[in-house]
Amino acid sequence: MGRDRTRIAIVGAGAVGSTIAYAAMLRGLVHQIVLVDALPRKAEAEAKDLMHGSMFVPSVDVVAGTIEDSRGSAVVVVTAGAKQKPGQTRLQLVETNAAMYRDLVPRIFSAAPEALLLVVSNPVDVLTYISQRIAGVAAGRVFGSGTVLDTSRFRALLARRLSVAVGNVHAYIVGEHGDSEVPIWSSAQIAGVPLAEVAATAGVLLGGAERLKIFHGVRDAAAEVIAAKGATNWAVGLAVARILEAVLRDENRVLTVSSLLEQHHGIDDVCLSVPRFVARRGAGQPLPLSYDEAEMAALRHSAEILRETARRLGY
Repeated sequence: MGRDRTRIAIVGAGAVGSTIAYAAMLRGLVHQIVLVDALPRKAEAEAKDLMHGSMFVPSVDVVAGTIEDSRGSAVVVVTAGAKQKPGQTRLQLVETNAAMYRDLVPRIFSAAPEALLLVVSNPVDVLTYISQRIAGVAAGRVFGSGTVLDTSRFRALLARRLSVAVGNVHAYIVGEHGDSEVPIWSSAQIAGVPLAEVAATAGVLLGGAERLKIFHGVRDAAAEVIAAKGATNWAVGLAVARILEAVLRDENRVLTVSSLLEQHHGIDDVCLSVPRFVARRGAGQPLPLSYDEAEMAALRHSAEILRETARRLGY
C-alpha cells in the first residue's frame, strides 16, 4: 500500500500516542494520521503541534478526530489506558484497561472493519487476547507491540557489552511483555556467530551473573524510567513506528509482536510474543526458533500466567 493513500488512527494522544505519531511522521509512513483522545482538546493540541513541524518531514496531514474518523485506516493503534505507576506491574493495570477495551474494540471495527488493530496499552498481551476475542477477526489482524521494545533493549545492552554495532546483534526476548518475559540466549548471535564464541574471542565475560545483570537491565528498564520521569515514550514510539513500517511497506520482517498462538511448541490459545513475520496482513507465522529446555519451560510459565489472567477476566 503506497504511503500517498494510507491513513492510520492512533487512539490515545498522550505521551506514547503522540510520540508514535511523531516517529511515523519522521519515517514518512502515511499520508494522514488521525489522533483520537477522550480529551478532544488534548488531541487537537497534539495534532496542531505536530502539523506545525510538517515543513520538515515528508508530506503528511495530522488531524484530531473521533473513533468514527478512523474509517479507512489501514491500522488503528491503541495506546489509551491507565498509566503504569511507579512500583506497579503491567498486569496490575488489567481490570481498568480491559473495561476500556470492551468499549473501544467494537467501536473501532465498526468504524474501520478492514483495519488491523495494533495494541500498545498495558498489559499488552492480555489486552491483545481480549481484543482478539471481542473482534472475532482472523488471527493476525489483532496484534500487540509485545516484546519488540524489550528485544531492542536486549540487543542494545548486548551491543554495549561486546562493543559491537547493535544492528549486528540478533537475539530475542519472548513471552510476556512484563515480569515473566524470557531472554533467548541459546540462539543469540553476533552477525551469524554464536554469542558465546564472540564473547570468548573478545575476552568479555558473559557468564551467569553477567547474563542476569543484562536481563534485569531489560526487564526493569521501564520501571526505572517511569520512576525517574513518569512515563516511557521515546523508545516505544520508535518501536511501534518500526512495526507500522513493516506492515505498511509489506516487509515480512521478523519482529517479536504479541498475537494469538496456536499449538506453538504445545502453547495454545494465548497471546504472547515470539518472533513472527510481520507484513501487510498483520502478524504472520512464527519464526521456527528453537529453545533450550530452560527457555521452553520459562516460555510455558509465561503463557500460563497470561492465560490465567485472561480467564480471571472471563476470557
